Amino acid sequence: MKNIKILSIIIIGLLTACGKKVQETKPIRKDVTETVFASGNLEANQIYQLVAQSDGYLIELNFKENEIVNQGQVLAVIDNKQNEINKESANALYNIAQQNLQPNAPQLVQAKIAVENAKQKLNFDEAQAQRLKKLWEANSISKVDYETATLKFQTSKADYSKASENYNLIKQQAEQQLVINNAQKNANTVLLGFNQIKAVYTGKVYQRYKEKGDFVRKGDVIATIGNADFLYAKVSIDESSISQVKVGQEAVIQLNTNKKKTYKGKVAEILPAFNEQTQSFLCKIHFTDSLDFNILNTQLQVNIITGTTKKALLIPRNYLQYGNLVTIKGEKEPIKIETKFISTDWVQVLAGLDENTTIITDKIK
Repeated sequence: MKNIKILSIIIIGLLTACGKKVQETKPIRKDVTETVFASGNLEANQIYQLVAQSDGYLIELNFKENEIVNQGQVLAVIDNKQNEINKESANALYNIAQQNLQPNAPQLVQAKIAVENAKQKLNFDEAQAQRLKKLWEANSISKVDYETATLKFQTSKADYSKASENYNLIKQQAEQQLVINNAQKNANTVLLGFNQIKAVYTGKVYQRYKEKGDFVRKGDVIATIGNADFLYAKVSIDESSISQVKVGQEAVIQLNTNKKKTYKGKVAEILPAFNEQTQSFLCKIHFTDSLDFNILNTQLQVNIITGTTKKALLIPRNYLQYGNLVTIKGEKEPIKIETKFISTDWVQVLAGLDENTTIITDKIK
């Protein structure tokens, strides 16, 4: 990409000697505007790709190109039976897990009965041990009978504790399973929702890539949607010129569809990433003029105004020779001058000439 300097000047005329093979003129002073040239295209704000999130056939397409769609609106439906089956299965398992936590659930009832039986036996053995203890202390029974009763009490106590722990474990496992099945149910609800493709933001459908009946895979682009109320120019700027570009600088935009018309704009953003493929930087130019053409990806050209020079000394481009040389009228050898920029039509001179110097050229335009 070349950095082109545009001069906003008007030259009244050149002094031309009739019949001569050379042309002559004098440098002039004019205010000039320096710009950086860039090319790009029209982009929509908040543009995004509407993509399929599951595999299947498109059984519904509820939008057309150039149509405004609303956030959350169902734009397409995919026929994915697997998601429906998984959702039904997850719901059934969740219902079973809920039933397993009910007070009348078979496992909980059985475990609770075991706890009650162990409690009754514990109470009986505890009372028996206390009764035999009194008899042993009164020397009415042998020590062996008392110790046997005490051992039965300790065993019943351990059995009751084990039965209670078993009941709590069964209940905890049932609660865990309910949590797992609830997560699966919710996850499969989300997956089933992927069969319905909804608009992320309110916007205009700029392009539709699929038709009803097409088979799509997860990630396939179905449409491009963007903000219909705000278009901007997205341009590429050469790495040698990007240092001259600043946010807020004015720009002149020309659409390739109508090169006779220009629009005013301003540099709104310089994206922080360098494009390795194009070896350029991306820049956003917002229109300050009303845009009467709003077709996305329209090619365009932009001249970003980077500075102005008051009373710059200028000569026509065809008077400049190779090596920054010019020929002065009456001199045999050309002289070297110092220049600031060279465009296709004009050259700004920094040193070596003044307004009173007459220069000549044989490169007749």
